[in-house]
Amino acid sequence: MRILALVSAFSLSACASPAVTDKAPQDGASRFLIGTQNDGVVAYIGVPYAKPPLGDLRWAPPQLMSLPALQTANTTGFPCLQPTPADGRPNGGGVSGQSSEDCLHLNVWAPVDAKNAPVMLWLYGGGGTMGSGTVSTYDGTSFARDGVILVTANYRHGVLAGFAHPAVEKANGTADANFHLLDAIAALKWIKANAAAFGGDADNVTLFGESAGATIVANLITSPQTKGLFQKAVIESTGSLPTQGTTLERAKELGAAFATAHGLPGKDATIEQLRAIPADAILADAATRGGLRTIIDGTTKTQSIMDAFAAGTAMDIPIIIGTNSDEGRLSGTQRVATYAMTGAPVFQYFFDYVPGVRRADNPNGAPHAAEIPFVFDTLNLDRRIAGKATAEDQQVADLVHACWVAFAKQALDARTIACPGFSWPARTEANGQTVAVFKSSPSVGKAPDLRSPPNGAAPGPTSRDEE
Repeated sequence: MRILALVSAFSLSACASPAVTDKAPQDGASRFLIGTQNDGVVAYIGVPYAKPPLGDLRWAPPQLMSLPALQTANTTGFPCLQPTPADGRPNGGGVSGQSSEDCLHLNVWAPVDAKNAPVMLWLYGGGGTMGSGTVSTYDGTSFARDGVILVTANYRHGVLAGFAHPAVEKANGTADANFHLLDAIAALKWIKANAAAFGGDADNVTLFGESAGATIVANLITSPQTKGLFQKAVIESTGSLPTQGTTLERAKELGAAFATAHGLPGKDATIEQLRAIPADAILADAATRGGLRTIIDGTTKTQSIMDAFAAGTAMDIPIIIGTNSDEGRLSGTQRVATYAMTGAPVFQYFFDYVPGVRRADNPNGAPHAAEIPFVFDTLNLDRRIAGKATAEDQQVADLVHACWVAFAKQALDARTIACPGFSWPARTEANGQTVAVFKSSPSVGKAPDLRSPPNGAAPGPTSRDEE
């Protein structure tokens, strides 16, 4: 293991989007990231991509920030504010210990010799209230090993993420209310500006996520503010595709109720009063800490997800979309895949594999989030599998991970994902709405034949078509 400096300079202005240059930045100061290299992969951990959303920046759009003259990027940043168990166990998003509003960090894993490599940005799940880009299962080493630059990014949670109030709108001069979506957009802008410094192709970015992260992906595919920021997308196991967004008027009513619950004068609360509410007080009240994940604010979001796909206003880009076999989130996925397959290639999957160590607990199929350590090829880093993966488990991980890598690398008009030993065709009416079914051996199925769970049992505890 050795320390590696990113030799391309970063010229970032606090008042404009960042830019990358191989010359000295405009202010004359050198700007470098120092990462850690191991076995041909260099990792940059805990890199701030926007100013801390504290004080005057709480409930404000993220501000891309300048890097210091020299920054060592090997320290994990805090997860965004979220409840965690007092006994130190991880919460449902895999996070334990301290969290903070000062959390807008990202992590980058890149091949040391990367040149024009595809880039993937991962957005984690956690119900929109918890999670972190530094959970061990999301380690990007395997992606970098296979020629893809992998980025994970934190985004704001709960009421700090989706919130509207007259005072917030007045202070910001905009109706923006989806601050988590704006965080993800800021991370994409950071990647767009800085990809070349890591050896990446800024015009080949795949946005992917699971559960709440997949909801963000779907929201950004259907946002008017994301054109050109990513070229492909992967939507894994969100139940929110059919969910109507909250109107701005209703969101403001809920924002006023939040203010009242914290002892403030409802809709007449000032921005100073709202921003002075202690973070601990937000966390302590389960009734008010949850936010709204999709607000139709007229800026970041002008339509609900399903409405945009139905109307043909969603971004027309190649998409992977799918669910696991025992989570009951199939109907919304099927509808989006059907709407989208009239344009750019759409590749649907059905993940129906349970690792050996989990089969007694999951007899009806793969539960929510089960595909993630297979996608990342991190079976031995996942807390539910670590140290107990079988040769068959690893064989499935090798295949699924390779399919995601192939998707990131392939041309935009490719209509087949060339996985090792398995061809995954795009879903079309002509081929009977083909779906890749991932079990111990992969196969090609048909979307109308899918059942969740496949054995007819009652769906598992996370099963719902709204999340």
